[in-house]
Amino acid sequence: MPRSLKVLLATSAIALLLTVATARRPWSEAAAAPDDRPANYVESIPGTEVTFEMIGIPGGVYRRGSPPQEAGRGDDEGPPHLVVVRPFWIGKCEVTWDEYDIYQEEMGVEDPKENDDKRQADPDAITGPTPPYVDKNYGHPHKGHPAICMTHHAAMEYCRWLSKKTGKAYRLPTEAEWEYACRAGSTTAFSFGDDGGQLDEYGWYIKNSPTARKINGGTHAVGTKKPNAWGVHDMHGNVMEWCLDHYQKDIYATYSREKPTLNPVLLPTERRWSHVTRGGSWADEPAQCRSAARRPSDPSWMQHDPQQPKSIWWLTKFDVVGFRVVRAVDEYDNLKGIKSKVTRESD
Repeated sequence: MPRSLKVLLATSAIALLLTVATARRPWSEAAAAPDDRPANYVESIPGTEVTFEMIGIPGGVYRRGSPPQEAGRGDDEGPPHLVVVRPFWIGKCEVTWDEYDIYQEEMGVEDPKENDDKRQADPDAITGPTPPYVDKNYGHPHKGHPAICMTHHAAMEYCRWLSKKTGKAYRLPTEAEWEYACRAGSTTAFSFGDDGGQLDEYGWYIKNSPTARKINGGTHAVGTKKPNAWGVHDMHGNVMEWCLDHYQKDIYATYSREKPTLNPVLLPTERRWSHVTRGGSWADEPAQCRSAARRPSDPSWMQHDPQQPKSIWWLTKFDVVGFRVVRAVDEYDNLKGIKSKVTRESD
């Protein structure tokens, strides 16, 4: 079947779901459009032997946020509201150093002014990270482990670099896409249920990773815990993950609680702070690893950076954040060609 016809059928199925969703009260479970899940595939980074897997996620409607009675709930997780997303692919695992090192080595520069000059010559130029001020590994293992400590800007530039290398449009997930992929059709606190005691089977968190200085502490090799129902690993714990969105504590209150909103997103601007991170980390309690848990980035994450202006590439005091990539089957108009607007002069 031609891809254009598949997209049309998937869009029609989601439109039908929207009609059903607005008619049902209350919305009690996530819904996926029938037969619109894109096939998984393995991506290769050209010129290297490094690969990573992308998991197909069906389009559908779900209730984002958490109910008031959910244990550990934050006051920025409501009110719950209906969201619809189109089919997309998401990284089976978080981006590893194996992948990120290629970008850093190919695009990295010694002098920050090199990136400024490149952008002045070509506003669409892809830029690369300068050397980190501190050891980027923070004592954590490297190979097969999630890349850490990069800023939101750096994660976005990596996605642009990856897109150019592969010829496919990769980006960070919107907050709506991230939670949808994490839930994998569930409506419970975690993708596997409400019992945080089961988290040990699905993620790395404070109980099984007390500190980076103890055996089994810190980050762990990706994909070593159970995946969720859609085959995605490490959505609960290991490292928190950047989402595309700026963070706004009360943003959920601006969306309809009855009519589904199509992939809501608070687009990033030239501001460095604050952006959404999701999923919790190896240093967090179960409550911070729930599907609905949100955490905003904060300037304190790089307070150990003595440079002025501070690096727009590396966090010097936050070894618990990384990211994974997504790719839309049919990209939203407001996300086509999206890129970071942050510069060294950004606040």
